[in-house]
Amino acid sequence: MQNGKVVAYASRQLKPHELNYPTRDLELAIVIFMLKIWRHYLYGVRCEIYTDHKSLKYIFTQKELNLRQRRWLELLKDYTLDIKYHPGKANVVADALSIKPKGSIASLITTNPYLLRELERFQVQIMLPCQQPHLATLQITSSLVERIKQGQQGDAELRKMMEKIEGGSVPEFTTKDGILKFKNCLCVPNNSELRKELLKESYDSMLTTHPWSTKMYWDLKSHFWW
Repeated sequence: MQNGKVVAYASRQLKPHELNYPTRDLELAIVIFMLKIWRHYLYGVRCEIYTDHKSLKYIFTQKELNLRQRRWLELLKDYTLDIKYHPGKANVVADALSIKPKGSIASLITTNPYLLRELERFQVQIMLPCQQPHLATLQITSSLVERIKQGQQGDAELRKMMEKIEGGSVPEFTTKDGILKFKNCLCVPNNSELRKELLKESYDSMLTTHPWSTKMYWDLKSHFWW
């Protein structure tokens, strides 16, 4: 968190050997995992770590440590940090994400001012027939796929490829719902504006969290081809 607001979340599955860790080592492994992935944020600045495992507060002053804890302690000493105890029942940020709310989704949305403002910003309106809140489906789709489909019809090279598919001479290319694909990747037409928009979406979207160029390249490669 920064300035009282959540900046990022992180999680991973336990490795087979970690399933045998005692609770204290498991909680400390979480701290080490967090320090490693967010090193570029935390190294050289003072930060506070909150945990619901009280004994971790005394990790720096405890005399009897196992070899694993001693190795991790060397890494902890590279950072300027304070480990503080935070009761699990007081961790409302995690509860909001992990605990399923009671009642229907519509009831939750229509009574939450923040969600109502966000829906209004996206021009989404909830209709409540007969004063009974019902929310059947909220589906969000991207217009990029439809624009790629339309662009393929105007691309001479891709049109030729579609004709060859009928003759079976290009097995790596397929068509589904009128969209040309190469090895299950969308074939992007020779449209510079459309390609720039795909690049911008892959880098500048709130959902992609500004990846490095290599990750952005592989994300694009797994979905698009041109």
